[in-house]
Amino acid sequence: MIDVYADGADYNGIIEAARNNNIKGFTTNPTLMRAAGVTDYTKFARDIIPHLKSIRPDTNISLEVFADDDYNIERQAKIIDNWSKEFDYQVYVKVPVMNTEGKSNYELIHKLSSEGINLNVTAVFTERQCTNIMNALMKSKAPAIISIFAGRIADTLQDPEQIVKTCTGLRIPEIDRNIKFLWASCREVFNYVQADRSGCDIITMTPDQIKKFSLKGKDLHDYSRETVEMFFNDANKSGYTL
Repeated sequence: MIDVYADGADYNGIIEAARNNNIKGFTTNPTLMRAAGVTDYTKFARDIIPHLKSIRPDTNISLEVFADDDYNIERQAKIIDNWSKEFDYQVYVKVPVMNTEGKSNYELIHKLSSEGINLNVTAVFTERQCTNIMNALMKSKAPAIISIFAGRIADTLQDPEQIVKTCTGLRIPEIDRNIKFLWASCREVFNYVQADRSGCDIITMTPDQIKKFSLKGKDLHDYSRETVEMFFNDANKSGYTL
């Protein structure tokens, strides 16, 4: 089965997730960090990395650059990569597949990967993008992750499972053994099943979604009754009358 990475930026939430041995890694992004109230990127990273190193050295974390031009993307990527070396903990540098003007980052991805930087190429939506990323990563020995935003693809009423399956089918195991595919922007726990049968290696899930794994195999009749009971109790607590 595939690995589950916890997606978020709440410090305490990450530490709680790290206590779950079924969680194999962690991801975040500037949007999640802003929502969690993170105001100092460097402090957040330099606090969380050594803590994860101490309690879950077998895991990794993906931290995203937030620059939009080649020079600063490369500069930030090297700073983040240096944290990995400083704390002796595996950090992946998240680099978007393109910038805000739609210019691809393939050349930069090739350069950074060739220099031995672990990359997580993010905001990937299409087979064409995956093909170009695979070409950019070719011959590099540095581990890399390709994050396909399956949930957002589904938002467009297109079948994410078929698109992801096509993308993972591009991999040639003998050549691309350092590349892993990730099902990103998870919408529901069943996405885990879809990601697995699509050939993904990893899925990112929020803490609330991860908790729902406890429902696996639950009797549906019992779940139906519990749902009715929830509606009944909430109506009574609200004091509704007709």
